[in-house]
Amino acid sequence: MATIDEDQSITVAAPPESGRRAQRLRYLRYAAVTVWAVIVVWRTVTDGFAFNRELVLVYISTGLMAASIGQGRRMLHVIRDWLPFALLLIAYDLTRGAADLVGRPTLWHWQADVDRAMFFGTMPTVWLQERLKLPEPPLWEVVMSTVYMSFFVLPYVIAGVLWLRNRDEWKRFVQLFVGLNIAGLVIYTLVPAAPPWAAARCTAADVADGPSGPACMFRSAREAPDGGVLGAMASVRDGANDWIERIVGRGWRALDLHTATALLDQGQASVNLVAAIPSLHAGMSAALAAFLWNRLSRRWRPGLVAYPLVMAFTLVYTAEHYVIDILLGWALAAAVIYALHAYERRKASAATARSAVAATP
Repeated sequence: MATIDEDQSITVAAPPESGRRAQRLRYLRYAAVTVWAVIVVWRTVTDGFAFNRELVLVYISTGLMAASIGQGRRMLHVIRDWLPFALLLIAYDLTRGAADLVGRPTLWHWQADVDRAMFFGTMPTVWLQERLKLPEPPLWEVVMSTVYMSFFVLPYVIAGVLWLRNRDEWKRFVQLFVGLNIAGLVIYTLVPAAPPWAAARCTAADVADGPSGPACMFRSAREAPDGGVLGAMASVRDGANDWIERIVGRGWRALDLHTATALLDQGQASVNLVAAIPSLHAGMSAALAAFLWNRLSRRWRPGLVAYPLVMAFTLVYTAEHYVIDILLGWALAAAVIYALHAYERRKASAATARSAVAATP
């Protein structure tokens, strides 16, 4: 408020205490966001990009908390709203060995037999590595490694953006993310299944009892006679290894991103190794594309179509999943999306019915 004294000079009244407090909190918020950004950039420069989900979750949640300073209870909302993501990561790690606790044998042959049946006796992973694998990773494998790792980063980035911009859309996305992951975790516990890279390292005799972590999984596929359960490679490109390799992370070697490769190897060694059916990489990529289809402009649609397809090719070529794993992952995503839409329709119908009853005299 301004007043004019007898000398016609203008005196500006001091801002109220609440205004000064809001200004201090605003400056504190700016400082916290700046410190957060500096720490993230520093860690990225010194330790490499954040390719594991736990660290990405920490980055996003702490950044949102810093941006929420001075905005009432919003900091507490960050903890409340992002807790489901943290619990899912914990639950996923706990599924390691869960099948043993419930007494379920691991599938080793079924998915391999289905892939051979679908492709008239040819094993897709073997066929692709015979024709495409080179001694050193070409640049196009950088794209594959990046697409594969997007599974661990992209959902949390989308959730963070939606949390800041549109809370209703954020709730819908969380329902999709949590629903798909919980369904996958239940299936992993009840139907543990080995991926192609593991089948290439183990013989039928090694896995006759359906073990979840036999010693053969931790040796090189070159030691398995006749290509193990997966089958042997009949030919190779000049200089390439003549056995099936788990090569999803080697694309970064072409860019000298050895830290990223090491982080991926470390993460792969610490998670459930027999969580192959369904492929959540395939299911989540399809679910993200479906969720964003009508929420982004039409120019993004070619990319949304390509994303799950490139993910599927990557998973098969690098021996991470069978084709049947991918098809089941897509089917699971479709089922979860359908269930959520049905739930929304029922909820809307119930709300309409209640409104009609309330309006009746």
